[in-house]
Amino acid sequence: MLRTNQPFLNYLEKLYLDQKHQENIILQSFEKGEKLLTQGETSDKIMLIKSGITKCFFLEETKEEYIVEFLGKGEILGEIEMMKNVPCICSIESITEVTVFTITIPYFQALIKNDLNLNNLLLDVFAERIVNTSNRSSYQQLHASEHTLSQLLDLKAKEMKISKEDMASYLGTNIRSLNKAIRDYEKKKMI
Repeated sequence: MLRTNQPFLNYLEKLYLDQKHQENIILQSFEKGEKLLTQGETSDKIMLIKSGITKCFFLEETKEEYIVEFLGKGEILGEIEMMKNVPCICSIESITEVTVFTITIPYFQALIKNDLNLNNLLLDVFAERIVNTSNRSSYQQLHASEHTLSQLLDLKAKEMKISKEDMASYLGTNIRSLNKAIRDYEKKKMI
């Protein structure tokens, strides 16, 4: 539900501290509610979350959001678009204050050609995304949304303040249905 990647964060922090040209990797901050990447727009940088939490979502033609994941420290953004040379396939928005390492595309491309560690980290990221997508898809088909709702409510209580709108978007429903599901879930918990 909340994706993090400590090995990737460790790798990039070391790269940031060791860099000779300070303009290749910089730190950038975003306030809550700011977009880091916007679906359909072209990005001129790669980012890796140093701290904070973001949501990754698709904006449907009906202007409704569908949240794919919540991303935290160590998660990389914009690498697929750079590799495929396409506009952003989804939007990334901060739901807390967020700090990211911003990496220039030419520098990132040079690293891909010359740094086996980066390539291994990227392969791990891609494999993890495939596994997560498959698991989420099959789980949602086999189980009621009640279990996912309970996980979301646990996450909200422990790690982050997530709005009802974002919860509904993550579950692929509307606020009214979410409120009913929360009431039903709380009733079952009391029994």
